[in-house]
Amino acid sequence: MEPTAEQRAALGMICDTFLPGDGLGLPPATEVGTVETIFRILGRNPREAEQKQLAMLLGLWDSRGFGLATGSGFRRFSTLSPDQREAALLRLGDSGLAPVRAVFQALKQASLLAYNVSPGPTGTHPLWKEIGYPGPVGRLESAPQPPLSPQRFTEPATLDCDVVVVGSGAGGGAAAAVLAEAGLDVVVLERGGYYDDRDFGDGELDALTSLYSPGPAASAEGQITLVAGTCLGGGTVVNWSTSLPTPDRVRGEWADSGVPQFATDEFGDALAVVSERIGVTDRKSPLSARDGILERGARALGWDVDTLPRNVDNSCDAGIECGRCGYGCRLGAKQSVTKTWLADAAGRGARLVVDADVREIVVRAGRAESVSAVTAAGVPITVRAKTVVVAAGAIQTPALLRRSGLRNKNIGRHLRLHPAAAVFGVFEDEIRPWEGALQARISRHHADLDGNGYGVIYETGPVHPGLATGFMSWRGAAQHRATMLDFARTSSIGIITRDRDPGTVSVDGSGEPVVKYRLSDYDAAHLHTGIVGAASILEAAGAQRIYSGHQAGISFEPGTRGSLAEFDAATKKAGYGPGRCALGALHIMGSARMGGTPALSATDPDGATWEVPNIVVADGSSFPTAPGVNPMLTIEAIGYMTAKRLAARLR
Repeated sequence: MEPTAEQRAALGMICDTFLPGDGLGLPPATEVGTVETIFRILGRNPREAEQKQLAMLLGLWDSRGFGLATGSGFRRFSTLSPDQREAALLRLGDSGLAPVRAVFQALKQASLLAYNVSPGPTGTHPLWKEIGYPGPVGRLESAPQPPLSPQRFTEPATLDCDVVVVGSGAGGGAAAAVLAEAGLDVVVLERGGYYDDRDFGDGELDALTSLYSPGPAASAEGQITLVAGTCLGGGTVVNWSTSLPTPDRVRGEWADSGVPQFATDEFGDALAVVSERIGVTDRKSPLSARDGILERGARALGWDVDTLPRNVDNSCDAGIECGRCGYGCRLGAKQSVTKTWLADAAGRGARLVVDADVREIVVRAGRAESVSAVTAAGVPITVRAKTVVVAAGAIQTPALLRRSGLRNKNIGRHLRLHPAAAVFGVFEDEIRPWEGALQARISRHHADLDGNGYGVIYETGPVHPGLATGFMSWRGAAQHRATMLDFARTSSIGIITRDRDPGTVSVDGSGEPVVKYRLSDYDAAHLHTGIVGAASILEAAGAQRIYSGHQAGISFEPGTRGSLAEFDAATKKAGYGPGRCALGALHIMGSARMGGTPALSATDPDGATWEVPNIVVADGSSFPTAPGVNPMLTIEAIGYMTAKRLAARLR
């Protein structure tokens, strides 16, 4: 969107209310370019409806009528004192109306994120200096030339092949390698760009606007923030390298849903082959300060703690450098599909194409004939193929199938998100939570809370100033300033929920995906157990102050103020409805699931859609239910297995 001067001024007032500076060294939001950063990030959003909604909100913000909506009386926001502006925002955040809370959360997250990642006019944000955060470290001059040479079309193009793979992430990358190895002519289309070792190191803002999906940024109700990779290699380029196999219990559950191979050696062998190819190892998972807190606290409670296997090679430092890898690995240690499966596919003749947003699969007489894509500049690309493999991720895959005319009722249903929250602990000693192995320890103490395999797991992850804000509350500028100044001494325990109850993906009038997801009472109860469990770990590890991401601002200081029992009661009372607690979805799955019948699933056990047999789904949207663990290994194994079956049919 191209904002008007009025809209810029309104957003500036909002940002400066969230982040007014302190007069001592931390500048107000508008002085570091927060407004420009927000428009830069939001300008990537493909949903015109959301951009129009923002434009309307900003246009009304400084009106007298909107003053009534914020409880400020018949007064313009610009006429309020700083304290009155802050109170107006907090009234939005505490509203009894979920849509109002959703507006607050969207403004809060945009403002805090943009402020913390904006380098400011000097290139180094004063906040980073205050907390000892290094900021962008720059690119490695010693990084090698990128090994792949994907095509990027600037003029209309038409390609012919045996199989076109839509999406180059975990599922699409593995599938492309298998199909190319089988001697098939393969074309891989990726919406994002190609980035390799020498392209990484420019910090959070650069990564967020190049490696991550431009939208949708959240579920329609504002319940949960959505995070997905969008580049060649997809989420495997930016994830935290955790490589857990599909639990046996889940494999049995999936087999019972009508896909028997999940319980056989066919899928077991796929997991083993994938693990070998991407270099899964537990020998590069040393304790960081973050994971040391998880291990120390869990063991003090008598809970299990295990080492997390990771897909990295010996060049991984598993330390300071490793903590930056959520924004791309400068060392090339992370064995993403770009480094492995896509390299294999290209070596066997597969053609890789970037900047190709696939808008439609052309279907005639019940068969897919081609796909239509467009570049960011509007250049059309047509790929004619005998078979289409869709691996665009669990948001874009069902959207593409719907845009292409498929009508099976299960396309877009059964969405699982592994709702994630965090509890933060402030310690006496410096933690530097942005450093250390991406993830090195896991506790499954509460993984089965109902006897059916549903519950939560506990993990940590490197937390940078921008990323952290997605899991934090805001109770005023002074409180937020104090929280950020303690950031170097802060560690978080992440809670990942295996959600039983699903959401949906649909498309709007322009064909863009819309995610609807409300955390059920059943899953919220498990998440709450995890919130209290994470606080228990932090307390046992010696945290001086512990706080959750509830907008109500819930915290306690062990032995000084409050107690774990009071924290339990307060977080339960605050609840987990939209806008009540900061939640994120880093694992997006299940929206075009495999199954035994078209009444229960979107695809058959071969991954083929029920309506069009030469459209095959091979990504995380294939999951019959949530796996309850980080899904990368499972997605790659499904891509591998499904492609093996497809290659046999095509031969």
